[in-house]
Amino acid sequence: MGQKINPLGFRLGTTQSHDSLWFAQATNYSENLQEDKKIRDCIKNYIQKNIKISSGVEGIASIKIKKKIDLIQVIIYMGFPKLLIEGKPGRIEELKMNIKKKLNCVNRKLNIAITIIANPYRHPNILAEFIAGQLRNRVSFRKAMKKAIELTEQAGTKGVQVQIAGRIDGKEIARVEWIREGRVPLQTIRAKIDYCSYTVRTIYGVLGIKVWIFVNKE
Repeated sequence: MGQKINPLGFRLGTTQSHDSLWFAQATNYSENLQEDKKIRDCIKNYIQKNIKISSGVEGIASIKIKKKIDLIQVIIYMGFPKLLIEGKPGRIEELKMNIKKKLNCVNRKLNIAITIIANPYRHPNILAEFIAGQLRNRVSFRKAMKKAIELTEQAGTKGVQVQIAGRIDGKEIARVEWIREGRVPLQTIRAKIDYCSYTVRTIYGVLGIKVWIFVNKE
């Protein structure tokens, strides 16, 4: 049957670049990998706990990590950077301290930079968070999917596909529902496609959301 592959890994080296850039010997590789996971989780948890989000969207598109011997550089790509920058001063410093505690990095510096994204709804992570927020508020899934597709089209993309799986609307039998607008050429490697899978906990159980966005052909 149809073998599905992650569109990001499939396009590595052509239209997609790595989210983490570092070099490690085989013995330290797993430690570095776990370190990356800890950094990403720490940033997401901090934003969920400390920042009041009205729309349910955290606004993190991606987190890129670059490591050197004495430096860890973290770049957070955010659609709504006001959440972190405005409000309480010293939020980024507090975030730095949290990450340093988690990692126990004594002899390494940690730099955190925030990059603002022009069109937040062109990024599947932000779109999936938007849909998740709608589903938590018991909006019907079709309405949420259509609204999400509308937002993406306004941001100027060539195509978008959204899929929700699980106990939709609290039905007893789990099913998969999807909707596509425009072109989403998953087989074309030159086509730059952004993808994200996201889990959302609702009162009926866990739902899975997948979003594919066709940005442009390189």
